[in-house]
Amino acid sequence: MEGTGLDFTAEMRRLCFDVCGRLTEFSHIDMGRVAVSTSQTRRRASHGLYASLTPLRFEGGGREQTRRGRVYRVEPVLDAGGREYLYILTFYLPRFCDTSLEEKLVTVLHELWHIGPAFDGDLRRFEGRFYAHGPSQKAYDEQMRRFTQAWLALSPPEHLYEFLTQPFDGLVAEHGRVVGARVRTPRLVPVG
Repeated sequence: MEGTGLDFTAEMRRLCFDVCGRLTEFSHIDMGRVAVSTSQTRRRASHGLYASLTPLRFEGGGREQTRRGRVYRVEPVLDAGGREYLYILTFYLPRFCDTSLEEKLVTVLHELWHIGPAFDGDLRRFEGRFYAHGPSQKAYDEQMRRFTQAWLALSPPEHLYEFLTQPFDGLVAEHGRVVGARVRTPRLVPVG
């Protein structure tokens, strides 16, 4: 990889494929339908988003939704072969890289767990008004730590996550640069 840089999105995609293949709780996820993206953070601060998951369908996997009397659809996001993605998984660099290995892995599983069990482009929804994380963010995060430990206990090859052991500057020092795909968040477009 020297000379061309580290392809961060390719590395993250391999890692996510492995997680979804090893942990039965994530086996509903088809990473071929999840776009992996990077976004540059404006500041090098440790607070803020590390990663996000953007669903590309409405509640229940619906393609259209009515808002204030108008029907909207999410602009489709396609892979190179023309197949439609159902989610965009975005990592905010360098902020994501400047956390510990454990925090990085917990963040990856946190975002993957947001993918609904029906894998229909909608989020996993919990009862009540805190539908994204459930009634306790702390309990959600603790579950992600348990999933992370379960994945590591299955002895995945170290080369899959070795790049996550370094901060962003360490990756740049080793590889010359860090590159990655950037997938634009689609717009809502009126139907008709």
